[in-house]
Amino acid sequence: MHLVFQLFGGFVAALLAYFVSKLVKIAYREWNSPLKVLPGPSNPSFLYGNMKQIWDAEASELHEKWTKEFGSTLRYQSFLGMSRLYTTDTKALNHMLMNSNIYQKPEGARFNLTELLGPGVLVVEGDKHRQQRKVMNPAFGASQIRELTEIFVEKAVLMRDIWLEESQKPENKGRIDVLSWLSRMTLDVIGLAGFNYHFNALTNDPEQNELNQAFSQIFRARSRMSLVNLGRTLFPSLRYILPNMEKDTKVARRTMARIGDKLLRDSRTALSSETSKGDKSSSRSRDLLSLLMKANLGTDLSQSMSDEDVLAQVPTFLVAGHETTSTATTWALFALTQAPLVQAKLREELLTVSTDNPTMDELNALPYLDAVVRETLRLHAPVTAAIRMAVQDDVLPLGQPVIGANGEMIDRILITKGQTMLLPILAMNRAESIWGEDARQFKPERWTESKTPESVSTIPGVWGNLMTFIGGPRACIGYRFSLVEMKALLFTLIRAFEFELAVPAEDIRKKTSIVQRPLVASEKEKGHQMPLRLKPITRV
Repeated sequence: MHLVFQLFGGFVAALLAYFVSKLVKIAYREWNSPLKVLPGPSNPSFLYGNMKQIWDAEASELHEKWTKEFGSTLRYQSFLGMSRLYTTDTKALNHMLMNSNIYQKPEGARFNLTELLGPGVLVVEGDKHRQQRKVMNPAFGASQIRELTEIFVEKAVLMRDIWLEESQKPENKGRIDVLSWLSRMTLDVIGLAGFNYHFNALTNDPEQNELNQAFSQIFRARSRMSLVNLGRTLFPSLRYILPNMEKDTKVARRTMARIGDKLLRDSRTALSSETSKGDKSSSRSRDLLSLLMKANLGTDLSQSMSDEDVLAQVPTFLVAGHETTSTATTWALFALTQAPLVQAKLREELLTVSTDNPTMDELNALPYLDAVVRETLRLHAPVTAAIRMAVQDDVLPLGQPVIGANGEMIDRILITKGQTMLLPILAMNRAESIWGEDARQFKPERWTESKTPESVSTIPGVWGNLMTFIGGPRACIGYRFSLVEMKALLFTLIRAFEFELAVPAEDIRKKTSIVQRPLVASEKEKGHQMPLRLKPITRV
């Protein structure tokens, strides 16, 4: 027994020494941090820094308040008093995005994402990311998305017909939770477009869809601040001691992994059957997973991935490929309920199209639909921010110099290895200094050539001079997929229904849990939702 106590005491002493050494290193680095000269808010908590304030605020609100108070570039405190850089300086942001070999996802963020998604293209860095990206790019090209548009429209039409039936049920009184239905629809889309697999989420009971339940659990878990998760993120050694995620989240992750493995095996079997029969016209050839599997059959090793790497993309496709689009379309419908004239103008344009089944080119030829999508993704970006860490020392140039705490003008910042910074996606999309005083208003007309501010061209985004899909080598690979799917949804729904918000607008709240999802403040027990009332359009 004495030996047991000695061993336990030694373990506790070693663990304590580990934590003390970590805290000393953090304190030393912060004492010598070049960011000390930058202005910023005071630190209210050694443990949380400013993070609890940020967590409790609406997405980006607190950062934008600080920008008005301290200028375009500032520092605030992360956990354990660690300084974090925040900037809306477009020159600095462009430098960080284009130098993705220096500014990478922090190890803790990669750890959390890997637990959720596996080591897919969203998580890996360096040569691994470049190789995966190179193999996957053709699957997300314009010609491939053109082939998939039929699936987008087919599922949108199916949901339209279901909504018509649901809205006419007396117990619903025309009220529909559009977030839930859109999530189910986009899950069906990624099932077919990504894997040629029928999830049938639209037509089956969502309580019986285990993948739908897995997503719901993951988003609920990620909307809570957990000291256990914080400890495991900051201190890698604790990952061997503290619980590996909440029990329900572990079950959800296993569900996604099991379904992903089945999809991979089914795709390999069908592809082998195609090859043996010489069938080159099979519909499987257009889904994303089959394209990756076919690349692996080639002789060019630079254009192939291991089965493990292909499998790692499956949960990435499932989460990123359906949740961002469903959330963005939900916010588009919300915005249109608050701007009935815009909704009417959009419907008028859409009804000029003679078919219910438009092609990608027909959707992209509708200028006001394009403007509504752009304005939604500007004002209601599903992902509100991204975090990066410098893996080596660097000098960050500023286009807008700031006055430091010592009163001197700062036009460049020394970045030391290990320094973290926040990329402000939503804040950049609605910065008054760039978009004007009406930056927080939903105005699709701003996207006409004569009304778009010249300063918008300085935003370093891959699409539409927006930060929504970020930019540089790590820009969102699936942005074309998301845009065309969103257009197909709005095209189908706005032609069919007039939308009104079913609760007061001030009752709608935004909560970021991976993506920015809506809550009804007076109905928090119902979780994330967006209740709208639907009135069918009678065409003459």
